[in-house]
Amino acid sequence: MRIRALGVIDDAVVELSPGFTAVTGETGAGKTMVVTSLGLLLGGRADAALVRTGARAAVVEGRIVLPPGAPAARRAEEAGAELDDGDLLISRTISAEGRSRAHVGGRAVPVGLLAELGEDLVAVHGQTDQQGLLRPARQRQALDRYAGDAVSVPLAEYTEAYRRLRAVSAELEELTTRARERAQEADLLRFGLEEIAAAEPRPGEDAELAAEAERLGHAEALASAAATAHGALVGDPADPEAVDAGALVAGAQRALEAVRAHDPALAALADRLGEVGILLADVAGELAGYADDLDADPLRLAAVEERRAVLAHLTRKYGEDVDAVLAWAEESAARLAELDSDDDRIAELTAERDALRTRLAGLAQRLTEARADAAKRFADAVTAELAELAMPHARVAVELRQHETADEASGIEVGGRLVSFGPHGVDEVELLLAPHPGAPPRPIAKGASGGELSRVMLAVEVVFAGAAPVPTYLFDEVDAGVGGKAAVEVGRRLARLAKSAQVVVVTHLPQVAAFADRHLVVEKTSDGSVTRSGVKTLEGEDRVRELSRMLAGHEESRLARAHAEELLEAARAGI
Repeated sequence: MRIRALGVIDDAVVELSPGFTAVTGETGAGKTMVVTSLGLLLGGRADAALVRTGARAAVVEGRIVLPPGAPAARRAEEAGAELDDGDLLISRTISAEGRSRAHVGGRAVPVGLLAELGEDLVAVHGQTDQQGLLRPARQRQALDRYAGDAVSVPLAEYTEAYRRLRAVSAELEELTTRARERAQEADLLRFGLEEIAAAEPRPGEDAELAAEAERLGHAEALASAAATAHGALVGDPADPEAVDAGALVAGAQRALEAVRAHDPALAALADRLGEVGILLADVAGELAGYADDLDADPLRLAAVEERRAVLAHLTRKYGEDVDAVLAWAEESAARLAELDSDDDRIAELTAERDALRTRLAGLAQRLTEARADAAKRFADAVTAELAELAMPHARVAVELRQHETADEASGIEVGGRLVSFGPHGVDEVELLLAPHPGAPPRPIAKGASGGELSRVMLAVEVVFAGAAPVPTYLFDEVDAGVGGKAAVEVGRRLARLAKSAQVVVVTHLPQVAAFADRHLVVEKTSDGSVTRSGVKTLEGEDRVRELSRMLAGHEESRLARAHAEELLEAARAGI
């Protein structure tokens, strides 16, 4: 990954090379143009003061080259972004009112996503931007990556076991602390299941009984209606003069049958009347059977209503109908079986918890040993780098600490001691610095001045460069407080870091800028009302003039020009 182009606040476009890019200019200009713009692209706080007076908004855009499968590319695609021929386009807009909008790959995203992507894309170091690596948690992460497989393999096993222990402990605590509530729940379920079992409801029984009760309650009216309808269809045997529907339909059919040969349409109507006659005869037969089968027994009606009352009692408590009651009974039986097996489950979980704690203790011991070995190598390497950065007497150490505890629940036994543990083991990691002989090692945030802290951070990054570094580093005045030979060594180490990553440095030291693969200068111009910043790539004579200005304050000094040319030659030769 590398940042290829950065469109910044004053309509300038900065092309950043894959290697070492130095940004120089008048005091503050480079920082405003590059550091602030990159900070906004990485989710930094928006400030309405960045918007030029009279303008509606300020816009920062970046084009980032990502290899296939890069973590930042995957995260951006998860958010709906699309890559442009492998490049990720990021933009940030700040309105004059202070509102901020972010876009990644053509998709509007929360500003927080830019910060997530920034963690995988750029490491920023400056007088106020080094705080991340000053935190013990970040120092532990850095040491673990430096240690490589010696830590990553047991750490992966430890993390999995720790996650399982958390889940087991949570379930075990629930089972033991909620024993009374679970016992009460089991009693209620058992009572309900016994009540349902005693009633023995059948699926759909309530609907069947409701229909039967309706029929029995209106038996006389139903019988009378069926008899009347039957008489209308087949006539009254006691009255030879009565006219019935069946006879009328039969007469109509006979009339048409006599002439059907003369017209096919009329023949079809005759056939349909024959079908009507058959249907009327079927209905009449069923009406006769309905009246015979109709049960008007009051005792049966009473029994049906009594059974309905039993089912209604169940549906008021366990479900809206009998089918829902039966479903509740099935679910409750499974839940009751689970509750009744609590004692067995508690025993199983307790045994698993103890086994996990023993396994974690062994893995934590392996992690501590691997970290201690890596810490010694890391501290020696950083100390050696500091000796070349004008801190020859400084010593760096990496301290590993464990905290003893008397609480067995929050500790595991490691090395014969009960110590606190967490998701990453039992170790706290802290970088310590003794800036000169006789000084006690102190945390680097307290043991180093601003300039020393920048050099310590640079030494750490150079040593750490081979251990899965971020692909781009931005150093904002990392050379603050140094000069002469130390400044040359800073430039040399930045060039070394640029062999494995993209390095962008905002600097005021010509000794540092001379080592860059590409030299950009930020220039401010003013027409009396508006001040603009422009970015220019320096090559050849222009680069010599800029280095001369940085050395002597003006470009025409022959001694400064000679010194600038000497610096460039030394940088090219790697001296």
